[in-house]
Amino acid sequence: MNIRNNITNLRQNLPDGCTLVVVTKTQPVQKIEEAYAAGHRIFGENKVQELLPKSEALPRDIQWHLIGHLQSNKVKYIVPFVHLIHSVDSLKLLEEINKQSAKVNRVTSCLLQLHIAKEETKFGFSEKELMDLLSNPILNTLANVRVVGLMGMASFTHNTEQVRNEFRGLKNLFDRLKSMALPKVMELTTLSMGMSGDYRIAIEEGSTMIRVGTAIFGAREQV
Repeated sequence: MNIRNNITNLRQNLPDGCTLVVVTKTQPVQKIEEAYAAGHRIFGENKVQELLPKSEALPRDIQWHLIGHLQSNKVKYIVPFVHLIHSVDSLKLLEEINKQSAKVNRVTSCLLQLHIAKEETKFGFSEKELMDLLSNPILNTLANVRVVGLMGMASFTHNTEQVRNEFRGLKNLFDRLKSMALPKVMELTTLSMGMSGDYRIAIEEGSTMIRVGTAIFGAREQV
């Protein structure tokens, strides 16, 4: 795989306002350096234990995104430097991010993860749970987090209409929320949806941020 060409081609074909997060899960530092040399600076990791050594080994101007499921006890390790956490799926986790961010005098940007797929294994709020969260007065006490948008993962299926409908539903929810009076902690600008297998559909349905690894680096090594 020619990493430089893959990144260049992908970026050239993105619509205005759509950001590419290059997913580096299981990729060695050397391959990430190739992507960096191609001019890319926005990278996403699924696991804190992979993110930490890579962030130490690679240039400081990289914007690191945590895109995988995040456990509360790992929050303290990433809030000093992480640019965006995509996978906030509970009020408890948001409170912990706020707590740890306050300790390092930072405001950490987050996305709320919505469960839009048919698989039970996916994390995220249901729409009802999200609405319950938005009405919770605790949100307005969280001074060290900023909720900047939503994230969702579509079902892993060859049924492209199902994928499209899942993305479309999340975009409709995103638009509805933007028209509402929201807690002051929220400033919705980002809709993170679409990965290597479905990012084209996600873009057509209004994604502003795609998370792509395999289409850039090739199939991942199994670990």
